[in-house]
Amino acid sequence: MTTPPVTRRFGRRATLKRSFGLLSDFRHEQTAPDLFYGTLARDSVELIGDLYGGLTESDLTGTTVLDVGGGPGYFADVFQQAGARYVPVEPDPSEMHAAGLAVGGAVRGSGLALPFRTSSVDICFSSNVAEHVSEPWAMADEMVRVTKPGGLIVLSYTLWWGPFGGHETGPWHALGGEYAARRYLRKNGREPKNRYGVSLFKVGAADGLRWARRAPDADFLAAFPRYHPRWAWWMVRVPGLREFLVSNLVLVMRKH
Repeated sequence: MTTPPVTRRFGRRATLKRSFGLLSDFRHEQTAPDLFYGTLARDSVELIGDLYGGLTESDLTGTTVLDVGGGPGYFADVFQQAGARYVPVEPDPSEMHAAGLAVGGAVRGSGLALPFRTSSVDICFSSNVAEHVSEPWAMADEMVRVTKPGGLIVLSYTLWWGPFGGHETGPWHALGGEYAARRYLRKNGREPKNRYGVSLFKVGAADGLRWARRAPDADFLAAFPRYHPRWAWWMVRVPGLREFLVSNLVLVMRKH
C-alpha cells in the first residue's frame, strides 16, 4: 500500500510499540483520566505535527489549532509547548471544567455551528468526538469552513462496530445500543456516561469516507487507523472488514 506524502512522517511513528502503549492506557479513561488523556495528548500533538509537516514542510510554530470537542483542555499544554496557539471549543460547560483546568481562550460552542469566522484557523482537529454528535458530517463541514485555504483538517473518530464503539457499554453494543445501555444501568446502578441515542451514535468508516470523498471545499488526502501500526493500515481499504477492525478512523483533508 502506497503511503500518501502527508502521512509518511506519522507512518514512521506508527509502530507496534506505540499501539501497545496506547492500548494499555485506554482502560484508564474513566478511572484515571489524567493518565489516559495525558498520553493521548502527547500522541495527538505528534499526529497533528507530523501530518502538518507532511502537508507544509513546517512545524506547528505560530499555527492556530482549533480542537473541536476539546473537553476540559487536556491537550492545551502539549500544543502550546509545540509552539501552537491552541483553542478548544466545547458545548458542555461541565466537560469544560471537569478536570479543574483553566485554558486561556477556551470557547463554549457547538461543533455544528462553530463560533469562528470562515477561513480563520490553520488546523482544525477533532479527536473522538464525531461518534458523540447526532450530525457528525455537519460538524465535519463546519471544520472545513473555519480552516484557511491550504490548511489541515483532521477528523479522528471511534467506529461503532469496533471493539470500543460502545465505549463503557461494550462489547454489548454489538447486540444493540439500547440493549447495552440498559444492561449497563442494571449492572452498575447508574446510566452510562455515553448514552446511546443521546450522546453516543452509530458512526461507521463508510460514512466518513463517503463524506471525505464528496466534501466540496476540501481535498481528501488520506485515511488510516489511528491506533494501528503502519503495516496494518491496509484494513481501511477493505469494505466490511474495516468497520470491525479499524477501531478509530483518521480522515485527513486539505482546505481548497
